[in-house]
Amino acid sequence: MPAAAVSPSDSHSAAAPPPAFASRATSVGGSPVREILALTERPGVISFAGGLPAPELFDAEGLRAAYDTAFTVSARRALQYSTTEGVPELREAVARRATARGLATGADDVLVTSGSQQALTLLTSALVEPGDVVLVENPTYLAALQCFGMAGARVVAVPCDAEGLIPEALEELVARERPKLLYTIPTFQNPTGRTLPVARRAAVAQIAARRGLWLIEDDPYGDLRYEGAEVPWLAAHPGAEDRTALLGSFSKIMAPGLRLGWLRAPAALRRAAVIAKQAADLHTSTVDQLAAAHYLAAVDLEGHVATVRSAYRARRDALLAGLAGALPEGSEWNRPEGGMFVWARLPAAHDATVLLKAALAHDVAFVPGAPFYTGAPDPRTLRLSFTTHTPQEITQGLTRLERAGRP
Repeated sequence: MPAAAVSPSDSHSAAAPPPAFASRATSVGGSPVREILALTERPGVISFAGGLPAPELFDAEGLRAAYDTAFTVSARRALQYSTTEGVPELREAVARRATARGLATGADDVLVTSGSQQALTLLTSALVEPGDVVLVENPTYLAALQCFGMAGARVVAVPCDAEGLIPEALEELVARERPKLLYTIPTFQNPTGRTLPVARRAAVAQIAARRGLWLIEDDPYGDLRYEGAEVPWLAAHPGAEDRTALLGSFSKIMAPGLRLGWLRAPAALRRAAVIAKQAADLHTSTVDQLAAAHYLAAVDLEGHVATVRSAYRARRDALLAGLAGALPEGSEWNRPEGGMFVWARLPAAHDATVLLKAALAHDVAFVPGAPFYTGAPDPRTLRLSFTTHTPQEITQGLTRLERAGRP
């Protein structure tokens, strides 16, 4: 007896839906900063929103020559798989730069990553289990909150003031919450631009050693200092040596499109990060690593960074000079010694998200501070980046912002 025919419509109606997404994929929201950047891509918008390096300052010719050299020396090697840890030339270059900044480092201490964001993801995979407590500054880097949220961590904010996290409050939280790690951006922090003083860094290192705590020190902005004295890395302080993972990046001093970062960590933690990276992408792009290594060998990077610093210093000063006229009377803001951001706070009864809507109508943008907070946000705060536009464009943007804030 022939089998009954099944029509396509019958087959479709009988199909079961696919299984649900993992809870972490639905519990962690997208980045409001990225969504604002999409709104600011239309021509004519002056944006203080993105933490983007100035593209006209990229050393395109030097980088093109470095890629040419990578292919000329050995195209076969440049286009081949590589080791997970990274090509030796680039690891050695990173180690030399770290040592020159006062932190003795060997090539074997370094893992090359696809941007420092990946380094944070690898460390989170290696250290954090669902329910673990992770301490952060408040406010803090938005993508770090996403990373810890995806891992199922319970994120707890450390009280901060104008100079950064407060060591006494940190000690109380560590004793009470028994966290797995502290994530911090102690130099020119994102989003606030503030820098943790030397004495507080030493106190944090001692608390970590005494209480048993991993430290993740994220330093994407440390090369961008415009005034003041250099501050030693947290990783260089006594007590932090065997428990600090230091994250660095070439995005701000070479080009973010390279997607090159690095991780310096104690051997056992670095090995765990290597295994996590093997599961993620095997290794970072070989040709990009070799080009970066050739670039660092052939170019005066410190001279290039000095040029970038000079341009950004002028842009920071232009922003600071115009804020009094651009923001509502009674607003407050800081004066960062480096980095890419100024942090501001509107007076009582104002909301930065409301101001942003008006600002976009006047073709100017910034980022409200609320998304950067853990727990209850301060709706009056906002982050302004000064690196992407010239001083003249910044002045024009502030004029637009002043008009947007008029009743």
